Amino acid sequence: MKILVATGRLAEQTVRNAVGDLADVLIVDTKVAAFITPRKLLTAITDELSSFDYDIMFIPGLVSGNFTKAENELGCKIRLGPKHAYDLGFVLPFVAKMEFSTTVPACELLADVRREMALEKVQELEDAAVVPMMLGNLKIGGNSRMKVMAEVVDATGLEPEALALRIRSFEMKGADIIDLGASLHATSEDVKRAIGIARDTTNLPLSIDTLDIILIREALKCGIDLVLSLASSNINDIGSEIAEAGTSAVVIPDPGEGFESLVRNIELARASGIINLIADPVLDPIGHGIAGSLVRYMDFHKQNPNIPIFFGVGNVTELIDADSTGVNATLCGIGADVGASILFTPEYSNKTQGSINELKRASQMMVLSKERQSSPKDLGVDLIEIKEKRRRTDSVFPENFVPAEKNKMWTLDPKGSIRISIIPDIHGKKEGFILAEHDSASIVGKNAREVMDTILKMELVSRMEHAAYLGQELKKAEIALKLGRSYSQDDEF
Repeated sequence: MKILVATGRLAEQTVRNAVGDLADVLIVDTKVAAFITPRKLLTAITDELSSFDYDIMFIPGLVSGNFTKAENELGCKIRLGPKHAYDLGFVLPFVAKMEFSTTVPACELLADVRREMALEKVQELEDAAVVPMMLGNLKIGGNSRMKVMAEVVDATGLEPEALALRIRSFEMKGADIIDLGASLHATSEDVKRAIGIARDTTNLPLSIDTLDIILIREALKCGIDLVLSLASSNINDIGSEIAEAGTSAVVIPDPGEGFESLVRNIELARASGIINLIADPVLDPIGHGIAGSLVRYMDFHKQNPNIPIFFGVGNVTELIDADSTGVNATLCGIGADVGASILFTPEYSNKTQGSINELKRASQMMVLSKERQSSPKDLGVDLIEIKEKRRRTDSVFPENFVPAEKNKMWTLDPKGSIRISIIPDIHGKKEGFILAEHDSASIVGKNAREVMDTILKMELVSRMEHAAYLGQELKKAEIALKLGRSYSQDDEF
């Protein structure tokens, strides 16, 4: 297939470097490639090419305009390439494998396609996985994907509506198992109520998070799927009942004790008749022996390769002032190395919001990484939120320039003020809304562009500096929503 890539004078060398021998390059008479028009394109073809024999032509992804007539005249497909020239080397190898678009830049189209392909592969590997135990219809351990357990803290103390909302939110974020945390003052009736609400809200497996025998017994009566946790303090009293119910259980070491205690408690649990056991060697926080705890995990998995392992990621993310995205990705990679089967997070503090989704994506990345026998990069699924893999071309500092300065005067717009705020997404899908409130209307939109366009259409601004200010604030609000941050008008972001 013969490919032609059109660009402007400014990006010529970048395009040639990116394209290599994958395509021919046409330089159109315009400095900025995004300003290519159908007429300029046809003129360049006539002036620069002695003959035209191409199957497809790519124009820059930021070009606007209708190229249908040019396409018909040339007898060649004209499609949007990537927004940035350096992505051409990534896009062009897919020309024979997929249909590109006249409206969606190739980089965006391909990102969606690669992600879909990656997720299909994850599901294919999960379907084929061989595991030592099942939790309902959920595969646990073996070579299956690490599952994300999300704890609803104090589930027994929440109001019914709040508990249902929290569970729905966790499920939408990607949780595989819902853990119902029981408070120290919870009663059997509280446990019964919480499990009932959870069953009415989700079909995901449920676990009860308590060492209290009375509460565990009530959870067993309600058909709980998993008991979290068992130790020497309660195994002898409740172990046989768990076994009789055919319920799975997480076993932990006794407080202050280590590896030997965990092994003893597992033996006790087995002796009581429990078949499906999950071991928790306990992940210690950074600064409190995390390296030693990882050695415990390694040793246990080496000695007991068929026992699924519980990995308490929240013990680390909640106790470090760092963005959870990178911490969760790293811990998930370590978890894969030490044989983890369940990744546990309460997603409790503000700084760890989003951890469920982050761990789900990280677990998918580790499945693909293992299958490809590669590092977890260039998989089609990633956790890059702030930083970038490829830097766009920077400008060169001009010799002659006008230094920017802030206008010291501010004149109130006769049309009135507009208050900007955000309505955050409660379901973890990063689909919150921007709210722009004027005395005559309240405008709600998903991004800065559509809100600003509506403000202009309704003629709610009359001064240029007011419009510029609103554009700046609306974009800050949009970025805050995308990153799960809070927003306050006029505050530094």
